Amino acid sequence: MNSLKRLTNIPAFQEILAKNFQFNHPSLHKQVFGLPFKNPVGLGAGFDKNALYLKELETIGFGFIEIGTVTPLPQAGNDKPRLFRLHKDEAIVNRMGFNNDGVKAVAARLRSAKRNIIIGGNIGKNKATANEDAWKDYEICMNELFDCIDYFVVNVSSPNTPGLRELQEKSSLKKILSQLQNINQGRINTKPLLLKIAPDLTVGQLDDIIELAQEVKLSGLVATNTTISREGLRTEEEKVSEIGMGGLSGKPLKQKSTQIVQYVSKQTNGRLPVIGSGGIFTPEDAREKLAAGASLIQVWTGFIYEGPAIVKRICEDLARK
Repeated sequence: MNSLKRLTNIPAFQEILAKNFQFNHPSLHKQVFGLPFKNPVGLGAGFDKNALYLKELETIGFGFIEIGTVTPLPQAGNDKPRLFRLHKDEAIVNRMGFNNDGVKAVAARLRSAKRNIIIGGNIGKNKATANEDAWKDYEICMNELFDCIDYFVVNVSSPNTPGLRELQEKSSLKKILSQLQNINQGRINTKPLLLKIAPDLTVGQLDDIIELAQEVKLSGLVATNTTISREGLRTEEEKVSEIGMGGLSGKPLKQKSTQIVQYVSKQTNGRLPVIGSGGIFTPEDAREKLAAGASLIQVWTGFIYEGPAIVKRICEDLARK
């Protein structure tokens, strides 16, 4: 990414990169949560945590970028090593732990950035913040980022911050989301507010979230985050055990995340927009998520394994269909 940054700082090279990696077509333009997306292929949160590579990611064709997860205070994240590839499964296990520069530094960087792309802000709580005070952390992040991003995603579904997933329970979640919507509605221009959900929810928990999303008038859901499951992996059990805790992403997540997209879409009659994320590597994977009811899609692990041409390949295929 730093090499890409150096190249895009030279106008001639940026032009060459854009020509080779971007694909623009009117049929790809989408209006979702009232925002104009030039194409439906975004980069999921957790890659550009600190908004360091906006120009570079825009140059290689992404339709939108979700930065973060951002927390109120800077934090180093979990001990290294904390990122592992499972080559046989085309998967990644990470336990990064919301490592980021803190919301003030990220907001300053966003304000000074020149960009022509939709930016989402994925927000979370600091590890040291108790769950009963978590709403305060989300409130701080929303206020700091309000003028420099296009939509918000509340992250209560990462498995890498102790106790965070407990905030997906209806009562805890209602307090956070209601508070954020109060702030949102108090502004002149409201911002779309989304919730990122785990793939490991029970049907009952999922129903609670759908009900709450409608009650507090969320703009949409991101489905899904990484999974704590290790079922059906080809990688040797000994190696998986040695890696230990963390969220699994990539191809093993594809079916589970698609099922959740489909369930949410069916239960809401398609009225609650969903960003589909999990196991998207090919144009066929992308079409599967969209057919399941996703309005937009995000890649992350697929971007790592397939390389920067993944966006163009998907967009070309979608335009042909």
